[in-house]
Parts: sequence; structure tokens; C-alpha cells
Amino acid sequence: MTITEKILARAAGRDQVKPGDFVTCKLDLVLANDITAPIAIREFQEMGAEEVFDPARVTIVADHSTPNKDIESATQTKQCRDFAREQGLEHYYEATGGGIEHIILPDKGLVLPGEVVIGADSHTCTYGALGAFATGVGSTDAAAAMALGETWFRVPESLKFIFSGELQPWVSGKDLILYTIGQIGVDGARYLAMEFCGPTIEALPMAGRFTMCNMAIEAGGKSGIIAPDETTLEWVTPRAPREFEVFASDPEAEYAQVYEWDASGIEPQVAFPHLPENTRGLSEVGEVIIDQAVIGACTNGRLEDLREAAKVLKGRKVAPGLRCIIIPGSQEIHLQATREGLVETFLEAGCVVSCPTCGPCLGGHMGVLAAGERAIATTNRNFVGRMGHPDSEVYLASPAVAAASAVAGKICGPEDL
Repeated sequence: MTITEKILARAAGRDQVKPGDFVTCKLDLVLANDITAPIAIREFQEMGAEEVFDPARVTIVADHSTPNKDIESATQTKQCRDFAREQGLEHYYEATGGGIEHIILPDKGLVLPGEVVIGADSHTCTYGALGAFATGVGSTDAAAAMALGETWFRVPESLKFIFSGELQPWVSGKDLILYTIGQIGVDGARYLAMEFCGPTIEALPMAGRFTMCNMAIEAGGKSGIIAPDETTLEWVTPRAPREFEVFASDPEAEYAQVYEWDASGIEPQVAFPHLPENTRGLSEVGEVIIDQAVIGACTNGRLEDLREAAKVLKGRKVAPGLRCIIIPGSQEIHLQATREGLVETFLEAGCVVSCPTCGPCLGGHMGVLAAGERAIATTNRNFVGRMGHPDSEVYLASPAVAAASAVAGKICGPEDL
């Protein structure tokens, strides 16, 4: 079996599963946020449920419109807060100790290798970086899972992506996943588990692995996953509040397709509007003037991402008239970035540093675009109107490319500076 099949088999209480099987799995964690939880709470109540299956395994994170940007978002967050108090949820995060859901949950040890996690947010697939099966669901499915502690799946087939070769300077996990999506398309992994492996992945730090699995959904993937290794265990073990089980694919496991790429030939990537599959190598970008740069989000809001951006911005200034917005992924990351002097570097360069939030990624707040404006962002989607006006444009890239572009006032890489 593949790692995905083994994890689902364990959660279903079966010795073996195969692609196409329908299984009911016990869940290790159920997640919702301030956009999706209010719907889930309403459905939970309407179905007659009175208590969540386990207050320690149902998590709500207010991150999409926080700090509350208007009365409507404040009302939604209050619904989340009231439900969390009523149910005695042990893991409700809003301001204190909070941040972006897909960053803080792994950091707080709420997701561990070998577990099955669903979240009412499509980027729940992020946790596959830990060797967990994690996938997004609708709010109604989340409501049922909050009550029952289980849900059903059709076991997906798997795609295997083998990366070998040493990465070029400034090339990161963001570039690898953008390259992947550019090769297979936004529906190239539809309802398939995307398994990333090979020497390049083994050398990739956890931050890059989280980024890659985060964007599995942008290829239509049911999940993204990387088998745990020493890097994973070194990261997870100090955070783990409970025992966990590590799985790996069998050598004879079957895959729907196997892709093998030499990563040493991959240059920094940029996804052009209006799909993540519209990728080009940096050398093919041409002259693209931008109005805004956003560095952060659940895709690239980790401390390592901020360090990379600060390395580029140190001693430089943001281009006149351009807005560069830095969004740390959590309060903890924001604090550490302050201690390391990264925030000072950003402010001296002319950037704006936000509190942790999803904010502009979904066109919520903290950087919404007007008609005709262009932004380069480390976020995960660049659909029409994703960051504001339908006539705006979003280009996706790594923190290094976004930071360099902020300095140049046009899309470029650090070496172009």
C-alpha cells in the first residue's frame, strides 16, 4: 500500500484498503475557521447534536477576517467564540496565541504523523507535510464530524513525484510546487493523493514541505503528503503531546502515475493570472510592473519565509509608490521575527507589517486590490478577483521573488538586484 492507503486503513480499522474503496474513518482532528465554522455550527445545531465528540479534537481558528474588519466578521467570530465556550473546546484560537490555522495547528502539535484530519478549509492538505492524511471538506461534513468523530472517504489513487538534484540559489518548496502545478495543470491531480519524495525533498526543510503540501489542492489533489523522515521527527517530536505512528509507502505500491524531475534545472517560478498552472520560469517573465507585494499567508508565512524575505530587503528600500505587506503566520512567529530584527528590517525597507491573518489572500482586508492593480504574492491562488477587484491581477511566487520585486517595482529575482 501507499502511505495514504496505510493511514486510511488504520483509521478505518482495516488491514488493507485499495483505491476506490469506501471507508469510514475515525478522525484525529476536525477543524473550522471564522468563515466556515458559523455554517458548521448552524448545521451541528440543526441536526440535533448537543456535544462535540471530543473537545480536545475539535478546533476552531479565527483567522480569515481577524482582527474583525467589519460588523459581519465580528458577528461570525462571536459565533465561533460562543460555540467554543459552550462546548469547552480546548483549542480555540483568535488573538492570544493565535495566527493562521494551517501554521499554528502543526506548530502547537495538534496534527501528528499518521493521523487523519479534516478541515472546513481547502488548504487543510498542508498537514501532509508531517506524513498525515489531511483534506478539506465542506462545512456540513465538518458539522457531522464534530458530532460523530468520523467521516467517510473514497480511498484515492496516488500520484508519485520524485525530485532529484540540488536546488539553484533562491529556489524553494514554493517553486517546486508551482513547477509541478505548471506541469500537470490545476486538475492534474483531481481526487488523487500527491506524494512528494526523492533526494531533493529529503533535503527540503519543513517550511518548504508545508508549502508544497499546502498547494496540492491547487492541482485538484485530495491531499498532499511527504513520508516522515529524520527532518520530520526532529521537528515534530518536541511538539507532540501524544504518541504517533509513522507510515511509509511500500516499494511495490501502485501509483496512477509517477513523475520524475531533475530539480537542479528548475529556476524560480512565477504563476501568471488567473490560474496557478500558468507558471513561467523567472527568465521568461518579461516586464511586469506591480503595485503591491504580499509576503505571508498559510503558504509562506513561516519564520523561514520571513528570513528569506528579510535577506533580500536588508539595506534596500521598497520601490516608490509600491505597497509591500508582510504578514507573519502566527503571534509566535511575529514575536520571533521581532526578536531576530526581521521586523526592523521590513520597516526600514518601507514595508507594512501586519498582525497574523489570512487578510488579502482571499480579498478580505489588509491589502485588497483596486481595478487595474497588480500584486505579486506568496499566497496560493490567483483566480479572478481573488485579492480584490475582478479587474486586478495576482502573480504567485516565493518570498525571495516577492521581496525582490517589491524593491524593483516589477517582477524579478534577488539576483536581478
